[in-house]
Amino acid sequence: MRNRISIFLLVLAGVGAAAAQGTSESPSVQALRKQAAPQSEPSAQIDPAKRADIQRLLDLVGTKTLMTASMDSMAKTIRPLVTNSLPPGEYREKLVDLFFVKFQSLADPTQFLQTSAVPIYDKHFSDEEIRSLIKFYETPLGQKAVSALPQISNELREAGRSWGEQVGHQAMQQVLAEHPELVEALQAAKAQSK
Repeated sequence: MRNRISIFLLVLAGVGAAAAQGTSESPSVQALRKQAAPQSEPSAQIDPAKRADIQRLLDLVGTKTLMTASMDSMAKTIRPLVTNSLPPGEYREKLVDLFFVKFQSLADPTQFLQTSAVPIYDKHFSDEEIRSLIKFYETPLGQKAVSALPQISNELREAGRSWGEQVGHQAMQQVLAEHPELVEALQAAKAQSK
């Protein structure tokens, strides 16, 4: 998630820099554009039967639906960060709204699947392995896994957040107990900020 936010903010910063410079793009936007450019050569070398099998697997596990939901969720999470990264002004809300509309119109999950996901699956799985995965995901257990895994992921994410907070609290308590000089420094800093 942090990587997506960082990349997103980098893109936004590059867009802002490009707008400030006129029509020229910032180096960060140019680098990201190169990374995002469809790589047709490796993708074109995939055996058509294997490509069809990979597409079937991606369809079975609902990859496009999951991507769309993830992008929508990410946009909601990132919107306040994007807004707060821009200087205040009447323009800001309109710019952010227009940016997200444009981003969603350009972010085509089908294109991503064809130019990125299919080649990645091709790289990591043989056609026989892809067909075995298809057979599994066509079973009742495979379909249960497809339907349950998003909820399991959400529950694990929430459990991980809660667990991390508890461990963080415990770690801070132990550090402060072991270093009374830091407790004094912390209290002095709090007093100065008032």
